[in-house]
Amino acid sequence: MGYSAFTIERAHRAIRLTKREIEVLALIAQGCSSKEAADALVVSKRTVDFHLANIYDKLQVNNRVQAFRSATRLGLIPFEPTFNQIRES
Repeated sequence: MGYSAFTIERAHRAIRLTKREIEVLALIAQGCSSKEAADALVVSKRTVDFHLANIYDKLQVNNRVQAFRSATRLGLIPFEPTFNQIRES
C-alpha cells in the first residue's frame, strides 16, 4: 500500500527540530566535528552528541550525512553549497 503525497507532506510537517538542534546540525553540515561544534556552542561534546541523537531519532536516520540530506529535503535547514569556484589559469 503506497502513501499519498498528502500523507507524506503531513509527516514532514510534524518533524520539528529545536533551535539548538538546528544550530548543531548547521555546524555539522559545515564539516565540524562534535568537539568543534561543542566548542563553538560553548557546550560539552556529550551535549552535542545528545542533540545529534535526538536529530537522528526525529529524522529517522543513522548518520550525519543522512541527517543533513533529510533536513534540507524537508526544508528544516537551508541548503547552501559553499564550494570554491575553480579558476582557469
